[in-house]
Amino acid sequence: MLLAAGAGSRLGTPKALVEVAGTRLADWCVGMLRAGGADPVLVVSGAVGLEIEGVTVVHNPRWRTGMGSSLAAGLAAVPSDCTAAVIALVDQPLVGELSVARLIAAHRAGAAIAVATYHGSPRNPVLVARAHWPGVLHLATGDVGARPYLRSHPDLVTSVECGDVGTADDVDSPDDLAELRERLAHPGSGRTPGP
Repeated sequence: MLLAAGAGSRLGTPKALVEVAGTRLADWCVGMLRAGGADPVLVVSGAVGLEIEGVTVVHNPRWRTGMGSSLAAGLAAVPSDCTAAVIALVDQPLVGELSVARLIAAHRAGAAIAVATYHGSPRNPVLVARAHWPGVLHLATGDVGARPYLRSHPDLVTSVECGDVGTADDVDSPDDLAELRERLAHPGSGRTPGP
């Protein structure tokens, strides 16, 4: 699941529509999820409408209330045969498909909740097994997603190191976007996983 509902107020434009290397961030991140093994892929939209081939787009009419309502809208639309959801953010395009694949592998090995960490620091994406969705949604309000639930249940969380295959740097400002474009233009300067 890709959360892509925000208006991008700090960036000055909705992040989902921003193009990097000729590709919208929403499409880039969908490609990353697919390449990492997520199937099906859902995208939660809000501030702007999105159409992405082969993807279920779920519109969150309450997107202005923050990430919690987008998480709820997305989880409600996940097909009943899915045992878990990988939750990624549209403003973190360089987490990379290998991070997604590692979370899925951790779940298949028995992890109920798997969190990508970068040099020991927990970030995104996260994978949450279906049994824990009600608890996550109970605590996900305003601009807060799964983090309160994860912090209150550390015994359920499996940390999955991904710092060697990606980065969870946010694209929040024009400077962040310029840096991302520079990294993609000069891929030798660091790992820049693609869609």
